[in-house]
Amino acid sequence: MILSALCEYYDRSQGNLAPKGKERRELKYIIVIDQDGNFSRLEDCQIEKKKYHKFLIPKGVSRTSATKSNSLWDNCSYALGLSEETFLRQRSAEEEKKVRNNISHYAAFVDEAERIAIMNPESADLKTLLLFLHQSEDVRLAALQNDTLWDEFRKSIKTANISFRIEGRKTIIAEQDFKMSDAAESASGEGATAICLVTGNRAEPVLTTSATPIIGGQATAKIVAFQVNSGYDSYGKSQCANAPISTEAEFKYSTALRTLLAKDSKNKAFIGVRTFVFWASKETEAATDVEDSIFSIFSESGTDDPNAHVNRVKNALRAMFSGERMPELGDKFYFLGLAPNAARIAVVYWQETTLGDFAANILRHFDDMEIVDTSKNPRPYFGIYPMLRAVTLDGKVDKALPSLPESIMKSVLSGGRYPRLLLTSCIARIRAEASDKDVKYPVSVARAAILKAYINRLNDNNKKIDIMLDKENTNPAYLCGRLFAVLESIQYSASGLRSIAERYLNSASTTPAYVFPTLLNLSLHHSEKAGWGEGVKAEIINMLPPDGFPVHLDVEDQGRFFLGYYQQKASRMVDGVKDGAETRD
Repeated sequence: MILSALCEYYDRSQGNLAPKGKERRELKYIIVIDQDGNFSRLEDCQIEKKKYHKFLIPKGVSRTSATKSNSLWDNCSYALGLSEETFLRQRSAEEEKKVRNNISHYAAFVDEAERIAIMNPESADLKTLLLFLHQSEDVRLAALQNDTLWDEFRKSIKTANISFRIEGRKTIIAEQDFKMSDAAESASGEGATAICLVTGNRAEPVLTTSATPIIGGQATAKIVAFQVNSGYDSYGKSQCANAPISTEAEFKYSTALRTLLAKDSKNKAFIGVRTFVFWASKETEAATDVEDSIFSIFSESGTDDPNAHVNRVKNALRAMFSGERMPELGDKFYFLGLAPNAARIAVVYWQETTLGDFAANILRHFDDMEIVDTSKNPRPYFGIYPMLRAVTLDGKVDKALPSLPESIMKSVLSGGRYPRLLLTSCIARIRAEASDKDVKYPVSVARAAILKAYINRLNDNNKKIDIMLDKENTNPAYLCGRLFAVLESIQYSASGLRSIAERYLNSASTTPAYVFPTLLNLSLHHSEKAGWGEGVKAEIINMLPPDGFPVHLDVEDQGRFFLGYYQQKASRMVDGVKDGAETRD
């Protein structure tokens, strides 16, 4: 199913993805050679910081410990026989081994270039390249070191992929269309066919599958692989002949996955230690809107005006459910979670649904997280990273428990309950900051939004909490939170202090029956200056159940308490009253 969906993505992207046998890959440098095969100059392929020009070149080989060269492009160890160890005056045994490896790597690169030249005898460019490659290392290195870009080139010699261009040509050698092989490689080596498990058609299967760049690294790993003599071999078959995949299907899904995982891809997001990629079965305007929306929610990258960006996302998604876009809502949409695992990529999450359901779930997340914001400079808090910053120490996302980011993501996508860990983490941060004199507003807008979203998705009979203060909500925990905010406001109006929040907020949110009698007695000292507060205080107390304040509040009710506290304070700001009721800096 996953491989079929990836093949579908390749088919929908025809013209944008690489054709069979090719791939689009960044190269850092091009070596320009004159017509006599001599070094001319280095060309830097950098477009902007950490971004390089992509070339359509022969697909890279899968390498483990074996020496195997790419065709007409590669890293410096293969394409030039150079590595960082080459320039060390004194080398360890391991470093000496790497220098020896350079020799075998370079020989493999030259052999591959000679093989292609034999198959394309009419190519003058290949003959010129071989003249350069057959020069001694000393000659090539001396020419490189005299180039003005040599110092920068040497700094990146460990990671730089390079190719060659003949002086006067517009394209590099690796981009030219050469005959590369006589026949496609097959599982038997004799043109055997089998039923492809991806397409269902009879075709020639691959012997081994391609590797994909591991998420966040330079190495490669496979999403489909068979280990030799690992117990999977049966009926005399080995490697991929045990689960045949046609060469065409293997190329399509590997190219699609490599594109989705590319550094500049907007169809991927890093959530915790996982990487998630997402795509639609068809390339439509609705599909683009959904893909952009997911990238906005799950990406940590910002925009010049994040609020305007979030509003554009919400408006685009809501527009999908009206008029001409309705037929597109039935198109399939996929979400794939991956994690690097040694030499393989582990699939940790897979969801297949429709564009309509995806859009509806994302809009539900927006609606659930919507809450009154009285700050001077409102900031969006719908994305996963703002949510994580709200519930972690010092707002550092890397301090979140490993399972939390992925759990939040799954809740957003499925429309199901948010993880209980999100609730407990949020309350823990509120408690930790409630008694801190340097923190004015422990219940920030982002934390209040999280509490509202979590509570409103619970499958119980409790009243859903609104965006603004709900004066009709009779939940005892919610009323206690409101009452505490009123008592705090009364104290501030009378004395300019908010000390009851520092001393009693935590205990009031867990054991109201033991704390509120004391707070109510203290408030009597401020009754003459209370004004507005006394009336609201009496109104809230009259709404409490006959048996009075709850003895103990569980975690969910603690969330309701803090929501009532936040919304009561925010309502004063909405009314234009500045009595210390701000909800965040």
